[in-house]
Amino acid sequence: MKVRKLLHTRYRLNDLDRSVKFYKDVLGLEEVRRHKSPRGSELVFLKAPESEETIELCHFPNSGPVEVQADLTHLAFQVDSLEAFGQHLAALGLKYSDGPTYKPDGTGGFAFIDAPEGYEIELIQRSEAATAGNQTY
Repeated sequence: MKVRKLLHTRYRLNDLDRSVKFYKDVLGLEEVRRHKSPRGSELVFLKAPESEETIELCHFPNSGPVEVQADLTHLAFQVDSLEAFGQHLAALGLKYSDGPTYKPDGTGGFAFIDAPEGYEIELIQRSEAATAGNQTY
């Protein structure tokens, strides 16, 4: 027996509304559902336009405050252009926390931005050659 596919990844938060706004307005994710779990967690599921997997944002105050450890985990999203995404961030009064850094062979690059709770978000730009070769970072 083996698992079939990844369905979602969960991130627990202190401020659900602030984080949902960031993921929707800054990253352009779509809210696909929202509900309260039987144990009282407030859950919001979001997805990127070209992905099947969702991100579950969870607010569960009974577990105590969330303290995100630096460099513990991150989400990675593909973008068409790091330069254009940087301009989008600037228009929102934001900027990359690291990068962009481009690969010397021209196959793409990456940059990071911090989500409101301190989780890192990696943005990856891939050339068509890198996508065809299925390269990752």
